[in-house]
Amino acid sequence: MTRNLQSVEMKNRISIAILAGSLCFSAYANERYFTYTYEPETMPEGGMEFEQWVTLRAGRNAAVGQENYSRWDLREELEYGVTDNYTVSLYLKTKSERYTEPDGNKFSDFSFDGVSLENRYMVLNPADHAVGLSLYLEPSYSGDEAELEEKIILGQRHGNWKWALNLTHATEWADDFNETEGELEATFGVAYQLTKRCAVGIEVRDHNELPEYDRWENTALYVGPVVSYKTEKWWAALSVMPQVFGANWGGDPDKNSHFELEGHEHVNVRLIVGLSF
Repeated sequence: MTRNLQSVEMKNRISIAILAGSLCFSAYANERYFTYTYEPETMPEGGMEFEQWVTLRAGRNAAVGQENYSRWDLREELEYGVTDNYTVSLYLKTKSERYTEPDGNKFSDFSFDGVSLENRYMVLNPADHAVGLSLYLEPSYSGDEAELEEKIILGQRHGNWKWALNLTHATEWADDFNETEGELEATFGVAYQLTKRCAVGIEVRDHNELPEYDRWENTALYVGPVVSYKTEKWWAALSVMPQVFGANWGGDPDKNSHFELEGHEHVNVRLIVGLSF
């Protein structure tokens, strides 16, 4: 009888430990280590999270008619785990843009930037495979403009280290769908877990624009630090990404041989805060 009680007690302790561990994992499963680079993990089935994105894009020049340029992109996202492998997100986007025009006038505009439906499907779970793999599809619509974006998301954790690589293609239709532009982007991030709650790392982003898909107009390379922090209920990640190299093959409109300042900025800063339900 005593042995049976001890056995039952031991099983209960093991069950409690497993449950606590799974709760701890689910509480921390949805945090992000990077802001421009997605990680292959998806949200557990039934999980829900709200994310607030704030992105600052600053620094163009007078040569392109946008001196003292700044743009704030705001994004409110509601994310839901349909299954353990499939996560869907609905989000709204707004933007605020300011700069000084060549005649000295101050341009300022705040506008709605569209609705997006993000779909992520995890093909290979990094917990079970050498490299995790997820596929991403995001249609966006804003009345007179639309976009379709696809990503291949790779990543893995090795002890306290984590890395992720994204390969992205997007097509934008603008000016009442009379203009088409392609975009190619590669992002990479690697981070180190300093403590249970805090990680630091570095992100690399290369973005390219292809108007009408008939020419490769420009490229811009960004490299900068990223820091993330997590608790049981919320998490935050911040990247500061200065442009380290850029080129424009459309006649050098920005008069700058080291950076691309017509379609890109000197620095991008992004903060994402997530709140789990």
